[in-house]
Amino acid sequence: MNTVLLKVLVVALSATTAVIVALVAGILSRAMAPSLPAAVLRGGAAFGGALGLALGVLAAVGIL
Repeated sequence: MNTVLLKVLVVALSATTAVIVALVAGILSRAMAPSLPAAVLRGGAAFGGALGLALGVLAAVGIL
C-alpha cells in the first residue's frame, strides 16, 4: 500500500473521530445548559482538542 495513501487515510480517520467527539460533547453540553452558543463552542473546543491530540500522538509515534 502506498505510504501517502496510508497517511491520508489515517488523517481522515482522526478527523472523523474528532467530529464524533465534538458531536457528543455538543449534544451533552446542550442537554445540560440552555445556551446553544455555549454548546457550539464546547463542541468546537472538543473537536480541536481531539484532532490535535490524535495528530500529535500519530506524529510522535512516527506514522505522520
